[in-house]
Amino acid sequence: MKTIFYTIFLSISLFISACSGKAQNENQKELVQVTGPNRIEILDFHNEHRCVSCLDIEKYTKETLSTYFTQEIESGKITFTLLNADDPKNETMVEKYKAYGSTLVLNVVIDEKETAYDITEFAFMNCENKDKFITEFKLKVSEQLAKL
Repeated sequence: MKTIFYTIFLSISLFISACSGKAQNENQKELVQVTGPNRIEILDFHNEHRCVSCLDIEKYTKETLSTYFTQEIESGKITFTLLNADDPKNETMVEKYKAYGSTLVLNVVIDEKETAYDITEFAFMNCENKDKFITEFKLKVSEQLAKL
C-alpha cells in the first residue's frame, strides 16, 4: 500500500515540476479571429515557463484543428485562444475557468449559454501519443460541434 502511495505521489510531483520547466514557445499565433454566436472556444492556458508536454498539447491541438476543422474555424464555429495564465491581463479568464496553470478547456457557447469542459487530464494523459491525442481530441470537438 505504501509503495502505491509513493508511486502516485512521485508521479504527481514529477508532473507538477515538469510543467514549471523553462521551455518556451516562441510561436504563439492564434488560429482564428472570427467568432460566431454558437461556437466552441478552445482555450489553452499555460504558465510563463512551459514544459515539453504543454508545448505538445498546443501543437497537437492546433494540428487537429487545422487538419479537420478548417471550415468551422473560418466560419467562427470554432475558435482557438492561447492564454498565458501568469499574465495579469488574463486574470479574469484564469479565474472564470479556474485555469491556474496548464489547462485545456472546450467552452461550448449556445445561445449565449456557456458550458465549459476541462479536458486537461485527457490532454496530459495523451500528450506522449500524438495519434491518440489527435484522434480523441477530434472526437471530443466533433461531439460538441454536433450540439451547435
